[in-house]
Formats: sequence, C-alpha cells, structure tokens
Amino acid sequence: MKVLLINGSPKAQGCTYTALCEVAKELEKENIETEIFHVGNKPIRGCMACNACFREDADGCVFDDDTVNIALAKAKEVDGFVFGSPVHYAGASGQITSFLDRFFYAGEAFQYKPGAAIVSCRRGGSTAALDQLNKYFTISNMPVVSSQYWNMVHGNTPEEVKQDLEGMQTMRTLGKNMAWLLKSIQAGKEAGITLPAKEPREMTNFIR
Repeated sequence: MKVLLINGSPKAQGCTYTALCEVAKELEKENIETEIFHVGNKPIRGCMACNACFREDADGCVFDDDTVNIALAKAKEVDGFVFGSPVHYAGASGQITSFLDRFFYAGEAFQYKPGAAIVSCRRGGSTAALDQLNKYFTISNMPVVSSQYWNMVHGNTPEEVKQDLEGMQTMRTLGKNMAWLLKSIQAGKEAGITLPAKEPREMTNFIR
C-alpha cells in the first residue's frame, strides 16, 4: 500500500512539509509506503473547464506545462492521499487550489480511496482552509480521514511547528487513522466485499 502526500506550499521544505513528514512517519511505521510530492513554486494554470480531459484519447489535463499531470500519473498507483497547504487569507494556497481543481477534474483515480487534508498557519484561518480542501473529497466518493482534532499545525517556521506539540500529535494520529482505514479496506477486499454499485449519473440544475 502507498499514500501520496502532496505539498501545496510554494516552499518545498517549510511548515506544511514538516507536518506532512510527521504523518508520513506514522504511515511508514505501519509498513505503508509514502511519497511527498511538491506542487512547486512556479505558476499553475487554473481549470478552464474545456473538457478536453474527457476525451477517450485524453491522458490527463490538456495543459502539460506544470506538475498536475505528473501527479495524476502517480495517483493511479496509490491507495490514499494527504493534501497539505499553508493558510493564505483564510484559504488554501493559490498553488494547491489551481492544482486540485485540475487534478480532480481530469482524474479518475480517487474514488473510494481515503483522503485527508492538513493545513499550517501562523495563527488563524485554518478551519476555513480545511473546509475548502475537504470539499474535493466529499464530491469524489472518497472516505475522509480525520484525527483527534482538526488537521492543523501552527507556527511561522518549521522549528516553531515542531514546538506545536498538540498539532504534531494530531498529525501522528492522522497517520495512524489513515493506516487503519487502508488496512480495513484491504481486509474487506480480501473478504470479498465489493465497491458500492453506482447508479447512472443524474445532472440537474435549478431551472429544470
């Protein structure tokens, strides 16, 4: 089993990375492979809803000049996800917002795979950013992994994040909970439990 942890901070090894590493250490203790993937600090295009990714011959997003398609290829091979972001103006970073809009729109590798979001902040705005990130899971048939508190750490530097003892414990508990859920899903598969049967998709709006 493997979990892909995506660092949505422009800083490759800052506060968000520090929190993701704490989650990854607990997963590895449970013999679950991890990879931390940095979305990068270069511009990431937003989704244009061009629907080119829906063509039968499509292989990811039509825009191939950033890290989205690289991550989409990795997503097919993993069993769970953790998305991390710093808090910018009480929301997720611009990098990970643009990244995830295209990642989820173009990807089909997320259904029934556990997902978790974590955020790092200096002081406030963390719960609003978490709400934003969790919505990607709840529209994609993904079990959402929680912890003993909201998945956040506080600090202005990696060293300060490590001093947030409750936050770091929350990250470790998240890793343990993710491992437990992954192993439970695997045990269910081995016991012959199949995925839920899907109905044909109904698409409506509010004028018809």
